Amino acid sequence: MKRNARSIILAGVVALIGGDVVISTVRAQAAAETYSATASVKGPQGMVTAPLVVVIERYTTDAERSKAAEALKAGGTSALRQALEKMPAIGHIDVGGRQTPIKYAYARPVSSGRLVTVIADRPIAYLGEKLPNPKPKAGYDLAFAMLNLPASGKGSGELGPAAKIKIEGGALVTEDYGAEVVALKDIEKKK
Repeated sequence: MKRNARSIILAGVVALIGGDVVISTVRAQAAAETYSATASVKGPQGMVTAPLVVVIERYTTDAERSKAAEALKAGGTSALRQALEKMPAIGHIDVGGRQTPIKYAYARPVSSGRLVTVIADRPIAYLGEKLPNPKPKAGYDLAFAMLNLPASGKGSGELGPAAKIKIEGGALVTEDYGAEVVALKDIEKKK
């Protein structure tokens, strides 16, 4: 079991738990935003890559964000998943042709551009040492993608295809099912 405290995802999801540092979400979105990237992870036979597409039809409302935050504070990943299951799909993550609905999307301005975090109410895949058929493990019930989008040029990020999200000491902590981080590179917005 690997624990990853990601300050960058903390910045992207800090609105999930509320507080004075929260910057308002994007209020209106005329059209869907589509981002393409290459996902890569070290596997038993070397580096494995796959195309990834994130489609955001709209961002999470303040009311939806509040429900998600209350659930996470009250019951961790399990409660957050239950809250997200009740929310409408607002986009999807497509990895190698397999689509997983997005239930939470938040964009936050950062000094270099924007940080976009999306969360799905179910795992995308279980990547672990027992490839090619890793078994699901209780508690790794969510998936997330974090897109660091500079004002110009291509971005980078991470994908947590099966993860837990919890609060420890006031900070958000993600714990991935797999031992290796799935890196996202060459992220760009499709026209």
